[in-house]
Amino acid sequence: MKSSPFAYQRISSLTAAVAVLAEHGDRAAVLAGGQSLLIDLAYRNVRPEVVLDINGIPGLAEVRVGDGQAEITALVRHRQLERTHVGDPLDRLLAAIAHHVAHPPIRARGTFAGSVAWAHPAAEWCALVTGLDGEIMVTGRSGERGIPAAEWFLGPHRTAARPDELITEIRLPLLGAGTGFGFAEHRRTHGSFAMAAAFATVHVANGRIDRARIGLANAADVPLRAHAAERVLTGEEVSEPLLAEAADAAVSAADPVREPHCSPDYRRQVLRVLTHRSLRQAVAEVGAT
Repeated sequence: MKSSPFAYQRISSLTAAVAVLAEHGDRAAVLAGGQSLLIDLAYRNVRPEVVLDINGIPGLAEVRVGDGQAEITALVRHRQLERTHVGDPLDRLLAAIAHHVAHPPIRARGTFAGSVAWAHPAAEWCALVTGLDGEIMVTGRSGERGIPAAEWFLGPHRTAARPDELITEIRLPLLGAGTGFGFAEHRRTHGSFAMAAAFATVHVANGRIDRARIGLANAADVPLRAHAAERVLTGEEVSEPLLAEAADAAVSAADPVREPHCSPDYRRQVLRVLTHRSLRQAVAEVGAT
């Protein structure tokens, strides 16, 4: 199919971008990498009056580190995160997940922020931002505000951003020295959306887990943070039965949708296995097995 007619504007400043969004509201679409937007345009899922190209705005293709967090700005490509160094285990986690995003040509053009803006339940980055309790920074005519990941995702392709706002950066907490991580994903083909995915981070002190974070993709109509599983792990000595119990707890909140290739019960079992697998990787990284 072809997109409906639209005007195209290439913008060179954030102020100009906000002005266009304020004028057109939800009749405008923002183009960064375009890997999701072009699909929606082609199928006429969106029919904007204007497509706003923000690739000419300076300073939005950087990963900055400060105050215990990494700030991933709006034009950072997936490919950049395969080789970003922030001096923290987070850089290796970003690289591990980035490798699972689609194909190399898409990773070279698509953006981290664009994935979070598109808010697909199967997106790896959406699960990461949710599991790490990240913050999405948006700018609109009322200025800049931060939206916690727990409040950002409202459903498939629906977020808490207002029509006049665009993402400028996403903030993720650094994991800290001595934190191990794991990531596991299952999909039908290499380029398919994840049928399910899970990541885990674990910090062990004095033989016990004192911090754990678990995020799940395609476990519901929004990405999930597995709070129940984190509570199972926190304060306990690492053991195989503990990891299995946490994996069971992780899927207790899952409410997967039915799809042609995957029943909800099957997806729950896959999520259980992937969570267990990612936890094993995380504890092995810190030598707790």
